[in-house]
Amino acid sequence: MAETQKQNCKFLLLRYVPDAVKSEFVNIGLVLLPPQGQPELRFDKDWSRLRTLYPQADTELLDAFRNELSDETTRELILPRVQDSFSNVLQISEFKACLTTSPAEEADKLAKIYLEGPRHARAREMSAREVMRREMERAFKSTGAWSGMQHEIAVSDYTGSGDPLIIDCGYGHSSTVKLFHATPLKSGVNAAKALAFSYPALAQGIQDKHGSDTQLTAIVEDGLDRDNDAIRFSLGALRQQTIEIAAIGELPRLAQIAARELGIQ
Repeated sequence: MAETQKQNCKFLLLRYVPDAVKSEFVNIGLVLLPPQGQPELRFDKDWSRLRTLYPQADTELLDAFRNELSDETTRELILPRVQDSFSNVLQISEFKACLTTSPAEEADKLAKIYLEGPRHARAREMSAREVMRREMERAFKSTGAWSGMQHEIAVSDYTGSGDPLIIDCGYGHSSTVKLFHATPLKSGVNAAKALAFSYPALAQGIQDKHGSDTQLTAIVEDGLDRDNDAIRFSLGALRQQTIEIAAIGELPRLAQIAARELGIQ
């Protein structure tokens, strides 16, 4: 039986870029072009990965783009449509080459790598952060401080930048706003990078709006491996922006201080 001839295909990734300054993106789709025949399109089916990281993402725009692009069935029409539709928020990668006997199967395989692969890692990261956030809430509630604190503080309220970061909680004491944010480091550097990037503008915005200094404490995991390159990088990024670092085990002490400064104890 003759061996099925392999085809030289190329593909590009469709990306959602919420903030070009941070150079972070989420792959939302791909276009695979065989040398002949119809292009193969694949998209994140329900934008769940995107919503996990960026809850404020404009998924209606993405739905409209996906539907519009899916109507184009020829190579000649789809590339101009992709290039015309994308902007600062929607961007495309460079073309990559692939060799396959079945463009459709190759597109499915690439979709699993680029569109589904990070799903579990991102879910683990968000799950770890949620566990830490709940530990923080529990600690502050145990001293009565939680009720006197502000929760879910939007960075964009002070920067006007559209930054999607939401700080977990904080309170004012004397001339200082004290903020706390669960920041998992074991699952990767993204949480620390986002916090370190956003903090200077947030601190300046609080100073401009309230005339107050800001003290931000990143709550991290207990027992971090300080010899791990990613963790060392994350800690360095936080310290570089004068963000204080406290482990989960220190939460009872921080909660007692908060209660005392809020006049609860």
